[in-house]
Amino acid sequence: MLRKLETTKSLLLGTTVVLMGAFSGCSLVKKDELDGQLATMRAEMEAERRAEIAEGDRRLAEELNGQMDGLAARMDGLEEDLAAMASDFDARIEEFAMALRFDVPIYFGFDEDEVTAEYMGFLDRFAEVVNRYYPSSTVTVEGFTDRVGTVEYNKALGERRAKSVMEYLVSRGGLSAERIRAVSYGEAADRLVSADRHGPGPDGWENRRVALVIDHNGA
Repeated sequence: MLRKLETTKSLLLGTTVVLMGAFSGCSLVKKDELDGQLATMRAEMEAERRAEIAEGDRRLAEELNGQMDGLAARMDGLEEDLAAMASDFDARIEEFAMALRFDVPIYFGFDEDEVTAEYMGFLDRFAEVVNRYYPSSTVTVEGFTDRVGTVEYNKALGERRAKSVMEYLVSRGGLSAERIRAVSYGEAADRLVSADRHGPGPDGWENRRVALVIDHNGA
């Protein structure tokens, strides 16, 4: 393209010299010949421009196709990992608008809030999924209790359970502390798994739990 512009400049300068030389008896370049030469050069320059645009479009299409292939492979990997988690850990995974909710078998003893070793394998796998597929997403750890105790006490107990899991995911799972939060629903009736079961003792264990939510809006 630069070569064409330089040639055009030379042609125009040469034309000026010829026109000035006409007064010295030199032959004058005809206007229609000059117009024809300029038209030819414009056509060649336009053809080059279109070729460059077409090449750019081809490269863009190849890049987009590569990105789509990568995304498809990523989604296939995610589906396999989620299916394995559901199978290996008996986790129930629900998909909502821009969010995944994991109802997982992470339970607590009566009036306890420590994460025990039997649940660490699932939390490690959960952290791997977040780090691999949702590194920019927000994770919410929801804490729950059974109905023994006051509403206020159970709200605080549910929060301690959620924070215990949150701290594990940050310290052991490598999740960003800025992208994970703990909330408590305590003994909220609409969140109880078995409303008529409660401790002390083993009864009500299904209510003493946490749930994990990945909010992948924009991720």
